Amino acid sequence: MLRVDHLSKTYGSGATATQAIKDLSFEIQAGEFVCIVGPSGCGKTTLLKTMSGLLEPTSGTVELGGKRVTGPPEQMALVFQDYSRSLYPWMTVAANVEFPLRKRGSKTERRGAVAQALESVGLDGFGDKYPWQLSGGMQQRVAIARGLAYRPEILLMDEPFASVDAQTRADLEDLVLKIRHDYGVTILFVTHDIDESVYLADRVVILSQRPTVVQETLDVPLPRPRDQVATKELPEFAHLRAHVYRAIKRPDSVAAPAGVA
Repeated sequence: MLRVDHLSKTYGSGATATQAIKDLSFEIQAGEFVCIVGPSGCGKTTLLKTMSGLLEPTSGTVELGGKRVTGPPEQMALVFQDYSRSLYPWMTVAANVEFPLRKRGSKTERRGAVAQALESVGLDGFGDKYPWQLSGGMQQRVAIARGLAYRPEILLMDEPFASVDAQTRADLEDLVLKIRHDYGVTILFVTHDIDESVYLADRVVILSQRPTVVQETLDVPLPRPRDQVATKELPEFAHLRAHVYRAIKRPDSVAAPAGVA
């Protein structure tokens, strides 16, 4: 569904040029949940912005459904880390969710899509509130609802839970798994949290230090549905988590995770 082929991104030119992404290649199949992890500052957000058409790559290509991405595709929605910047404080929750739909369908159809999206993220009845009246976790739910109302084929999420507390983060992780199941949407999820990547993903793409390349792609064969307690108590979860940690912190010492294909 989504193909990244020898993607690179350099900021500036000459002696002051900074190569954020060196040479990245990987693919995502329809319906997959793929997490991207890597060292701090390795270019994860740059990668996501380049994949979504918000930044032009220096070289290489991104293809969605076989078509080259040269700008933000209609089939794609993004959820950013900083929900306080991505939501319009002067608009109600319902108006924020409806905003990307303003050129789609009738008013009745748009309102139906908004109501369904808000219900899906547990915010039924909050449509007339304003973002500043909600908690951080609820604001991020609004941002997710806005992406869902758009009915994308693929949802890109850039460290969306980095600014919330641990309990809210766990609740939002489970919400995203439910959304993936209910909507059948393909998800590419950038995170710096190793536990989160293993808990959520079908596969984890591990990036190297800058200039960034794909260091490894790791399958996560943990059973679904997943549970915050039961899944994280599995020996396989611990093996996978340790493997990802070593790959990021001590890449030269990485071997295949014990007992996991």
